Amino acid sequence: MTIPNSEGFLSAGSCLPCTPEEEKEIILELTRAAEANQKEGDLYYVVSLRWWRDWQEYVGLDRFSEHSSQGNLITLPRPGKIDNSKLVLNGIDAEGIELDLQRNLQEGEDYTLVPHEVWKKLLEWYKGGPELPRKVISEGINVKEFRVEVYPLCLKLIDARDNTQRTIRISRKATVSELYKTVCTLLELEQSKACIWDYYEKSKNHILNNFDQTLEEAQLQMDQEILLEVQPDELWPSSFDTNTTGNELALVPLEPSRSSITIAGGPTISNGYSTGFGTHLLQGNNFSLPLRDAEDGDDILNNGAKVDGRGLTGLHNLGNTCFMNSAIQCLVHTAPLVEYFLKDYSEEINKENPLGMQGELAIAFGELLRKLWSSGRTSIAPRAFKAKLARFAPQFSGYNQHDSQELLAFLLDGLHEDLNRVINKPYIEAKDADGRPDDEFADECWKNHKARNDSVIVDFCQGQYKSTLVCPDCSKVSVTFDPFMYLSLPLPSTVTRMMTVTVFSGDGNALPMPFTVTVPKHGCCKDLSRALSTSCCLKSSEALLLAEVYDHRIYRYLENPFESLSSIKDEEHIVAYRVPTNHDKLPRLEIMHRRTDRFLSEPQFNVHRKLMGTPLVTYLAKDSITGADIHAAVSTVLAPLLREKTFPPTNRAKISKENGCGPSLDAIVLTENGSCSSAEDLSTSNMESEEIANGLPSLQLALTDEKGASRISIFTDSSIFPGFCGRVLMDWSDREHELYDFSFLEDLPEVFKSGFMLKKTRQEAVTLFSCLETFLKEEPLGPDDMWYCPSCKEHRQATKKLDLWRLPEILVVHLKRFSYSRFLKNKLDTFVNFPVHNLDLSKYVKHREVAPHSYVYNLYAISNHYGGLGGGHYTAYAKLIDEDSWFHFDDSHVSPANEDEIKTSAAYLLFYRRVEVDSKMSMEETSSSNSPSC
Repeated sequence: MTIPNSEGFLSAGSCLPCTPEEEKEIILELTRAAEANQKEGDLYYVVSLRWWRDWQEYVGLDRFSEHSSQGNLITLPRPGKIDNSKLVLNGIDAEGIELDLQRNLQEGEDYTLVPHEVWKKLLEWYKGGPELPRKVISEGINVKEFRVEVYPLCLKLIDARDNTQRTIRISRKATVSELYKTVCTLLELEQSKACIWDYYEKSKNHILNNFDQTLEEAQLQMDQEILLEVQPDELWPSSFDTNTTGNELALVPLEPSRSSITIAGGPTISNGYSTGFGTHLLQGNNFSLPLRDAEDGDDILNNGAKVDGRGLTGLHNLGNTCFMNSAIQCLVHTAPLVEYFLKDYSEEINKENPLGMQGELAIAFGELLRKLWSSGRTSIAPRAFKAKLARFAPQFSGYNQHDSQELLAFLLDGLHEDLNRVINKPYIEAKDADGRPDDEFADECWKNHKARNDSVIVDFCQGQYKSTLVCPDCSKVSVTFDPFMYLSLPLPSTVTRMMTVTVFSGDGNALPMPFTVTVPKHGCCKDLSRALSTSCCLKSSEALLLAEVYDHRIYRYLENPFESLSSIKDEEHIVAYRVPTNHDKLPRLEIMHRRTDRFLSEPQFNVHRKLMGTPLVTYLAKDSITGADIHAAVSTVLAPLLREKTFPPTNRAKISKENGCGPSLDAIVLTENGSCSSAEDLSTSNMESEEIANGLPSLQLALTDEKGASRISIFTDSSIFPGFCGRVLMDWSDREHELYDFSFLEDLPEVFKSGFMLKKTRQEAVTLFSCLETFLKEEPLGPDDMWYCPSCKEHRQATKKLDLWRLPEILVVHLKRFSYSRFLKNKLDTFVNFPVHNLDLSKYVKHREVAPHSYVYNLYAISNHYGGLGGGHYTAYAKLIDEDSWFHFDDSHVSPANEDEIKTSAAYLLFYRRVEVDSKMSMEETSSSNSPSC
């Protein structure tokens, strides 16, 4: 096929610009060209995902595209105009500048992004809109990444001359100089007379006068205020000019002296430093933080009360930053980290570590922690920390919602590398156990790890687990001991999946019946067949043939037992046919259904549009197929659908006997009013009497192809079909509908219907221990995680078993509520019953140290997530250090909480601290007195 150029052309015999196949090739070529030459400043366009998916299905780029090469692509209706109206807020804004997107839209959920040339071509073909152009920006320091800035910075410009307010939309990567030009052009001002303040929370924080600085580096946040002041030339400092570098201090509000502040943002503390927490910690002679700086909010609480410096400071939401606020509040209430960062940690900052951030992340976090623990604050804006985070972790830049666990993982790892006491990491060759005892090998692995990684994070937050791999072929066992920073525990519903499949009888012995079974989420078709076999009481002489039904046809047979279940989407329709165990040696007969009228001729029908119901599948007993054989087989599988009022019992028995099978038939039939009647009383006005006398009336059957286009009529004679293709098409007129109950072949249930299965998915609450046991259970590796066996010299699907070996003082537990795969996205709101006190993990730890630690933990913080995948909200519960009181941290709002209300189905990250063994109490006494309670 000749690929058309990007201008497209008219296809022969078509009024459309291009065929679906041509459209697909043009868009793919334009997309490849754009991605190959992507650069900063390129334009991409936001397109409604609903429209985009319709177009993908139309051209064959959706889930069926992999079959298009086989000629099986189903022709779907051409999409209408591009409709982005659901993505925008109020159309043209007050200034008439551009459209404002709905907040919290998610790529892949609400919209997709297409390059400029692709948008032009789609607009040419389909029209519609509105246009939503967005620019490509470059992010990151160590690794540059190109990203489309879907949500530019939205600033509220307040004109000090008349107090009017305007909205400015500008890239966060734009410079301060560009902001001045934008504002002055909008208000027709001379740039030399303009002065713009960072007016966050309507407070003059500082003048924006570093013209080479980006707005992100200037810590401007989404929806914040900026203040414009305009003054005559004679009143304006002559040094303030975009082309000079005069005395900028003349324009910057002075802060209290920081002469005693170290590089880490805190004072140098004497060796007599107190280890307690609370207000007294912050009131020593050598410790004095300014009570207000550029990031502070108001010093007075919403209720007028002062904060007493015990860590009850809230964090402003800077635009979808609740995920960050939640994780930070949990960390800043972690006692060892608070003690560490309130001291002078400047000597441990590692600026030479190529894996770190030159100490900048640790300094930013330390400064933020100090502010949160200083007195006289209600809430602060973590703008400097957010800017530093965006600089080193571009994935968290912008104003989209993110995952608090992903942030926590980055932050702990980044703090470790910035504070790593090892300047020059030694090269250590990885060795095998070589039959050595686990204790010896584990100690060696931990010693090697500590030789390269030594920081406060390793001291308190890292543990060690044992990983055992076993080759399924040669039984080779490989043992490794690896460090961990947190435990990611699966919920029961994240490792299993509920699937509904309709089972059909291939021999006419039963009506279709849907079965809902539980299978491994990363299992294969073999697991599904095994579960269905048990549920439907499959006979030893039967097997199940799985198939996907789409558009009233068998779209594909799932005959490979090792095909991954992840290829089956929730919205698909899967059926299973009960067939003989030797079916692979018999001719298959697939029966499709078409709505028609027996009195109209074939050319008057639109064949494709008339297909209906679910195909039936059976197998024939011989290779020489006659018309009579096909009619008998079709009548057999249709037998369960026979309406009770259609035939007398004697004729039913005759039909069943002649066909060799069929349902058991009762001698009593019901009339319309429900009274009992004999068969002779039934009306046969709609049936030919001679056909009834001879049993079943003749069915309208024809040989067909996979698309349902009929070819040759099949009569009830003994003529042999030498080229029998295995598919027949049955025409259903009013007569067939009176004869059979077709409703059993309609309305197939989807594989998973969230609304229908809601009660089933919200099972009884699971415990934290059951999640841990699922995590530690031996299981085979996934098909994408094959292990290279050193003995077989091949990649094998080995079994893997994890065991806890060392536990850290601070144990972070991540409940895996979010699951992502190629086809499935899901969030589980399952309530996990976790202990607040006395979480005893002693029975799960395989290593018994010489100087034993306690394996009992108490909860001190929780990161919560409310809502679904497309947005939601994060909050935190935290227990005050050295006090028995809980508080709820909801961004800038802080409120007391009762212990009995902190256990909810929103719990996402659990923070535990080890209960140290009392020197007067043995480990056995500790374990017995601290039994786990959920």
